[in-house]
Amino acid sequence: MDYECDSTLAELKKRFPAGALVELVKMEDGDSPPMGAKGEVLHVDALGTVHVLWETGSTLGIIPSVDEIRLVSEAQGGGNG
Repeated sequence: MDYECDSTLAELKKRFPAGALVELVKMEDGDSPPMGAKGEVLHVDALGTVHVLWETGSTLGIIPSVDEIRLVSEAQGGGNG
């Protein structure tokens, strides 16, 4: 995703901080974890991709304009971001 302003990217990073637990709602990728899979946010990069370590072992990133995740719990101090 190409962000036109830094505030949008900052908001995304605030919404999904490193260490937060998320659940996959929808992903447009044939290699996606199953819907409902949970994972830990690793970081949000400069393009707005939310990088997640999924419970399946995958590290497939979320593109907010295409895919959907929901926050399950705030960061527990275990993030590497």
